[in-house]
Amino acid sequence: MIEIDGDERPPAFSVTEGRERGYHRAAVETFLAAARDSFEQDLDELTAADVRIASFPLVKNGYRISEVDAALGRIEDAFANRRRERVVREEGVEKWVGETRSEAQIILDHLARPRRNKFGRTGILTFGYRIDEVDHVTARIVRYLRDGDALSVEQLRSAAFRMQRGGYREEQVDALLDATIDVILAVR
Repeated sequence: MIEIDGDERPPAFSVTEGRERGYHRAAVETFLAAARDSFEQDLDELTAADVRIASFPLVKNGYRISEVDAALGRIEDAFANRRRERVVREEGVEKWVGETRSEAQIILDHLARPRRNKFGRTGILTFGYRIDEVDHVTARIVRYLRDGDALSVEQLRSAAFRMQRGGYREEQVDALLDATIDVILAVR
């Protein structure tokens, strides 16, 4: 049980046991409260991107990571939907479609680079994302944007890459995945 303002209530998510680590419960609760307030009061304090990059310390007896991540995904979707509705209402659907097409074209232009050279590389002694795995995921992104093949936000959110020396720079790959998620959320 978590005690907040003198009230005990059941945990919002399952709690890990034994040696398994989970997200720090108070940090998750604080973030979720801020997200709820921002959404309910229609404030622009948090965006879908802010929800996507939220991170929490890992601790024993924390919230199960998969459950919190699933909830964060739903919250991110809600923020993205609200933004889309606002832009369409205030500026028109043409503006929204134009912005989304432009973002998609930037991604496609970036991914038109040759295989194994789509992103900057780390030094030979430094680890980065495994090149062949990233290239596989980016090929799926291209097929989604160019040909309409199926690709879900959840698949991109859960994409994980092994590390290799001289691999792709993590921040560049992550930024492109985030931009692609934004495009997918925009056209849902």
